[in-house]
Amino acid sequence: MENYLDTVKNLYKQVAVNPDKGLCCTTTPIWQLPELSIPKKMLDMNYGCGSTVNPRDLINNPKILYVGVGGGMELLQFSYFNRNENAVIGIDPVEEMLAVCKENLNDAEEENKWFKSEFINLKLGDALRLPVEDESIDVAAQNCLFNIFHKNELEIALKEMYRVLKPHGRLTLSDPVSEFPMPDNLKNDERLRALCLSGAIPLQKYIDRITSVGFGTIEIRAKRPYRILDPFHYDTDKNILIESVEICAIKDPIPKDGPCLFTGKSAIYFGKEDAFDDKNGHLLIKNQPLSICDKTAAAIKNLGRDDIYISESTYFYDGGGCC
Repeated sequence: MENYLDTVKNLYKQVAVNPDKGLCCTTTPIWQLPELSIPKKMLDMNYGCGSTVNPRDLINNPKILYVGVGGGMELLQFSYFNRNENAVIGIDPVEEMLAVCKENLNDAEEENKWFKSEFINLKLGDALRLPVEDESIDVAAQNCLFNIFHKNELEIALKEMYRVLKPHGRLTLSDPVSEFPMPDNLKNDERLRALCLSGAIPLQKYIDRITSVGFGTIEIRAKRPYRILDPFHYDTDKNILIESVEICAIKDPIPKDGPCLFTGKSAIYFGKEDAFDDKNGHLLIKNQPLSICDKTAAAIKNLGRDDIYISESTYFYDGGGCC
């Protein structure tokens, strides 16, 4: 078990010293905000598979935790929304990465009049032992990190995130997933696991592991094609599609009927009345789509009405839901 974690550290030592633009393929655009300038080296070290935090998560000066600092781009973006000393905590197990990140943040301070390096507190540590107090964080984030862990370690990492979050705090994640069975030879390939590829698991299993530690609300904010593991480049006899997902897990109590999972389903009522009330907290205004969680979608379908349309999962959720 130690061998592959050492491989992870060694890989990111290398890309800290010699940035590798091709290491990852981030599938979402860089934030464009007034007076925000991102140094070139930060952009070159933008290692990840998608976005984590949405700006709407960052209202009211939240305390923010980011695990796996990379070049510091996310830390800089987060501090845009909370410009207080130590408002953003960045944690990484690789000393070389922390050193380069600190240099990049100094460069960012020269390029951005509003930014001060003291906004960010860099700490040596890892996702399995977060050097952070209980219930002290409003928003925690990681990008393309949990994929490297095996099942038991992933449970520990998720419990750590749950521990440090305040009640109703948000854990925002971006990770590769795959609905295709991953061959054992790829799954056990240390470098592929370090690259967050061969540890990809089906989305539902990933969600189940998140809810198993206590998160009561899960939002699937995006799901996109990411990589192909093909027979020409990898030891596999068929193409394996890997997708990038962006998820927000909220530290809400789990309802008696189970967690609320938003996968981008909507309901549209088009009956004779002005609205439909399911008597369970969901009011459908005529011809106005309402985002609903999967539980609500199933419950409304079970009513057997022919004047309510329930969409399939789009795997895109942008708020405004039923719960």
